[in-house]
Amino acid sequence: MPIPLFHVDAFTDQPFAGNPAAVCLLPAWKEDRWLQAIAGEMNLSETAFLVRKADHFELRWFTPTIEVDLCGHATLASAHILWQQGQVSGEEIRFSTRSGILRAMRHGDDIELDFPIKPEDSAQAPPGLLEALGVSAKYVGRNQFDYLVEVDSEATLRAIAPNFKSLADLPVRGIIVTSRAVDSRFDFVSRFFAPGAGIDEDPVTGSAHCCLAYFWRKRLNKTEFVAFQASARGGVVKARVANDRVFLGGKAITIARGEVLLESSVS
Repeated sequence: MPIPLFHVDAFTDQPFAGNPAAVCLLPAWKEDRWLQAIAGEMNLSETAFLVRKADHFELRWFTPTIEVDLCGHATLASAHILWQQGQVSGEEIRFSTRSGILRAMRHGDDIELDFPIKPEDSAQAPPGLLEALGVSAKYVGRNQFDYLVEVDSEATLRAIAPNFKSLADLPVRGIIVTSRAVDSRFDFVSRFFAPGAGIDEDPVTGSAHCCLAYFWRKRLNKTEFVAFQASARGGVVKARVANDRVFLGGKAITIARGEVLLESSVS
């Protein structure tokens, strides 16, 4: 039986911007090798796989090379597809994931995701980190997943041309780089590098904003933000902090629909 597969651009309302994700609607779980093979074939920063349960969906995320514990843009893309395709009719979708229960809600014209805060603590820059980025740091922190590096300006952030091979050797999922924004429409800007997870630069990283919103709340003394991820594609993330949760808002647009015809991995 063919399996529905969608290509979605998330955290954007324009095609060919934001962060692309594949969304695969499965009738039941398949072996991990098959899931990873499909994600590798899609060759996008994440492929989301969903299986319907009685009152929620089970959701897993794969990069082209590994399964990850948390992904914002592919969750946004998944919710977008479930509503667009009439798979759900209510105003809230619950996902069971490796990071617990996550929720997606309709919030005006946006979809808003209810995610856990992933706070950072001040840390020493490990050997090679700043050299690989080619920057000096105002601040270095580390959370459950990533290093966070604050630089002195948006110009510095945009000019970074990393040594991806060196970054891939660091024992973390990725590296978040951030600064205040020049454009007054945005509170802060960021970039995200994860070569160790098979993604040199991620276009728009929802899960990184679970750390960024916490970080900038402390510095700007506010709880609601509009952020821009300054990748080549670019994308806008709305974030608000409430207790130990971060609510991430954005739009998504479906680019293509197809079917997976192979139901088992090939040895």
